[in-house]
Amino acid sequence: MSGRRFVRRPLPRFRFIARQDKRRLTEFTESPMSDKKEKASSKYPVNLLDTPFPMRGDLPKREPAWVKEWQDNKVYEKIRAASKGRKKFILHDGPPYANGDIHLGHAVNKILKDMIVKARNLAGFDAVYVPGWDCHGMPIEIQIEKQFGKSLPAAEVMQKARAYAGEQIEKQKAGFRRLGVLGDWDNPYKTMNFANEAGEIRALGKIMEKGFVFRGLKPVNWCFDCGSALAEAEVEYKDKTDPTIDVMFAFAEPEKTAHAFGLNALPKQEGGIVIWTTTPWTIPANQALNVHPEIVYALVDTPRGLLILAQERVEECLKSYGVTGVVIATAAGEKLANLRFHHPLAPAHPGYKRTAPVYLGDYVMTESGTGIVHSSPAYGVEDFVSCKAHGMSDSDIINPVMGDGRYIESLPLFGGLSIWKANPQLVEALGGAGSLLKREKYTHSYMHCWRHKTPIIYRATSQWFAGMAVKPADGGRTLREIALEGVENTAFYPSWGKQRLYSTIANRPDWTLSRQRQWGVPMAFFVHKETGELHPRTLELLEEVAKRVEEGGIETWQSLDPRELIGDDANMYEKNRDTLDVWFDSGSTHWHVLRGSHKESLQFPADLYLEGSDQHRGWFHSSLLTASMLDGRPPYDALLTHGFTVDGEGRKMSKSLGNGIDPHEVSNRLGAEIIRLWIASTDYSGELAISEEILKRVTETYRRIRNTLRFLLANLSDFDFGKDALPVQDWLEIDRYAVALTHNLQDDALSHYEKYEFHPVVAKIATFCSEDLGGFYLDVLKDRLYTTRPDSREHRSAQTALFHIAHGLLRLVAPYLSFTAEEAYKVLEPGQDTIFTQLFATYPEIANGGELLDKWTLIRNARGDVTKALEEVRTANQIGSSLQAEVAVRASGARYDALASLGDALRFVLITSSARVQKVASEAEEGVDVTASSYMKCERCWHYCADVGSHADHPGLCGRCFSNLFGAGETRGAA
Repeated sequence: MSGRRFVRRPLPRFRFIARQDKRRLTEFTESPMSDKKEKASSKYPVNLLDTPFPMRGDLPKREPAWVKEWQDNKVYEKIRAASKGRKKFILHDGPPYANGDIHLGHAVNKILKDMIVKARNLAGFDAVYVPGWDCHGMPIEIQIEKQFGKSLPAAEVMQKARAYAGEQIEKQKAGFRRLGVLGDWDNPYKTMNFANEAGEIRALGKIMEKGFVFRGLKPVNWCFDCGSALAEAEVEYKDKTDPTIDVMFAFAEPEKTAHAFGLNALPKQEGGIVIWTTTPWTIPANQALNVHPEIVYALVDTPRGLLILAQERVEECLKSYGVTGVVIATAAGEKLANLRFHHPLAPAHPGYKRTAPVYLGDYVMTESGTGIVHSSPAYGVEDFVSCKAHGMSDSDIINPVMGDGRYIESLPLFGGLSIWKANPQLVEALGGAGSLLKREKYTHSYMHCWRHKTPIIYRATSQWFAGMAVKPADGGRTLREIALEGVENTAFYPSWGKQRLYSTIANRPDWTLSRQRQWGVPMAFFVHKETGELHPRTLELLEEVAKRVEEGGIETWQSLDPRELIGDDANMYEKNRDTLDVWFDSGSTHWHVLRGSHKESLQFPADLYLEGSDQHRGWFHSSLLTASMLDGRPPYDALLTHGFTVDGEGRKMSKSLGNGIDPHEVSNRLGAEIIRLWIASTDYSGELAISEEILKRVTETYRRIRNTLRFLLANLSDFDFGKDALPVQDWLEIDRYAVALTHNLQDDALSHYEKYEFHPVVAKIATFCSEDLGGFYLDVLKDRLYTTRPDSREHRSAQTALFHIAHGLLRLVAPYLSFTAEEAYKVLEPGQDTIFTQLFATYPEIANGGELLDKWTLIRNARGDVTKALEEVRTANQIGSSLQAEVAVRASGARYDALASLGDALRFVLITSSARVQKVASEAEEGVDVTASSYMKCERCWHYCADVGSHADHPGLCGRCFSNLFGAGETRGAA
């Protein structure tokens, strides 16, 4: 028969190894025909089959060929054709940024998505995967500046940025494909595609129409290096050392101040109210002071004059100032409201001759400082809110810091200086003005740009915002209310993600939609030159711009003559130069991808969004906000969060530590399959640890699974299911048990796949291969596979069971061991296109399957006891292999019934030459008796039998081997 090799030599010796010996787990896969000398001298053939599926995966060489074959044969398109008409499952891809090579974090993200999509397709869904890329924004613009300089015309920046992003996408695409990720790689979505850019403009128009967008002056996170506002997700915190100062604002209204403290007059005119700050550079923009209405403030007589301090801070402050003092009066903070004090730089320059009013603020604390806060509304959110609440208009706000971090030239004393360089000069100027009470250095956690790693500030700028608490035009719920309800209605994997996202939404400020960049989707407004108002036809004009962008990209806005759209109004209006926050690009893909560029294959809402845990502040967040404004619900039904990669010691990977691992290098050395298996076997809800030692363990697990598959395929190489398969009622009992056990495994695995859990599946399949198959079923089966007649019921029963097991196992591992499953499937089913058009296995119904599993659990437990007894005798050198032994098992109750039901098959299950079971009254009497056989060994099956030599022509054979070779063949019972 095809694939069969007949070799005249005995079976390999069934060498007994204790179950705890790891070698035992893979011994069954070793080739019994490795000794050529024995092969030449062997007299009798055994049923040793071969397979083109090699023991060594040689993954680094074989995998690229599979990647090419999947591309050439359009496997993804075949999956789509096979899945057509099924219920859709949409995992919407969160776009990686089109800049730089893929790293291990990319690999984790894309492979997790790939495993889920493949598992869903195998489960009977039409699971579509459209990969995407985020293409606009600062990092690419910086790359263009680095390569070509900063003074390029906007049109040229756009042209070069678009080309650069395209190159990066192709490079990353090749990296993802190499990892075995299947998807619509020929038709991905890109936020820079003209249709997507136009879709974003339409989304902007829609949320404006609904009334969520407003323009205003407000402090935003501002990076001097970016020259732009930053999103909340783009801010990180690092330690920074700054000068801290205690500064006095001199009395401007001594009589009112005296009355506030219950005095007729102040005993002296010198002195004032004292503030503490870590940002001296904000002092030139001071416009108010804040006290807590309920905190008690003291008027303290000191050699430096009368000082107003929070009462509970007096002792600490005076000590740090190096002075003594006496409290002469106290007052609650509310009594100080609206008192005025001179600017502390007024003595140094007439440009600062102004006063600051006292406003009440609940956010003032006394854990440090003086209990009084100075307020520069241009550079602090609370400052801004407080001053606006007290009637200050946008035009009243002093804002001397320019976008590059320098003061305006007209600022007295410090014009043209960088604020960081101005800090020490400011301190000196305050000292010279007699306003400085204390200076020191202070290290604190401070905001930094996540791209440039440089300090950022709050800076009031005129920006466009999506208001979190703004009532929309229809008077309905606020954006915050809609989004929080959406969080409640979303499923989270793992569950702790819910609270994290909820908190970020509950506490976030208004979303700054505008950015001051060139490479981004324009906020295509026409703004009145004098009033700053939008053109009355703004919504209509946005659609007109979107049509042009759809044809020629965002460059059409850059080159657009306003007269083309607004005619003579062009004299009064100018084009808005702001671009949309890049988080709006990706955050609105549910609008311009799911229902836009890829609406034929995708749908809204998506079943699942999957990203790293940082995206509760990023893509999960921005997508929720945009969908809440556009649709009143989240764009996803579920969110899955994975952790970040760390080394074997739990340290975050970094260049400075030199502990990073390149997925490309691992693929070239060990194979991408090992990366996939590592990801699948790790609990991704926390940190994913990786090291060379971990990869070694993963590689060993891979070998065990591969060797199991190889054994299955080898013993099916002459099996034609259509001609050779037996109906389940004709199977031997152990074969029915093995298939029922595999079916049970699949049910368990699919319940985990339903919850997007992979590491329990990997662990259970690895155990199944090594223990249930290698350590038991296949170990028992070898004698029957190798020694019975190839066309016998005994042989075909085993092969039929192996066929079902192989199909089931391949489908279960296919989501994560994709290359291996495809390779093995092509051997198992020659001529089939791909395993990924298949479904999870359907098993034949096993009558009384539950009872069968229970019964064989008892048998296997008894076998474990026999194994221990055999090991003890072997250690005492009384036997060699287990086949040299004869055992008597004393058993009671259900154990006895299970073992006795096997009859003569018991010896095959225990892998001994003779076995019998003796009934005892109780569990206490149970045990195993082992004796060495006194019979001769059959040179074909290696069993020690009384009938060895009973046939004169073949004195080396036992009776059953003689029958299997020259007669009708043996008849087996349960095994």
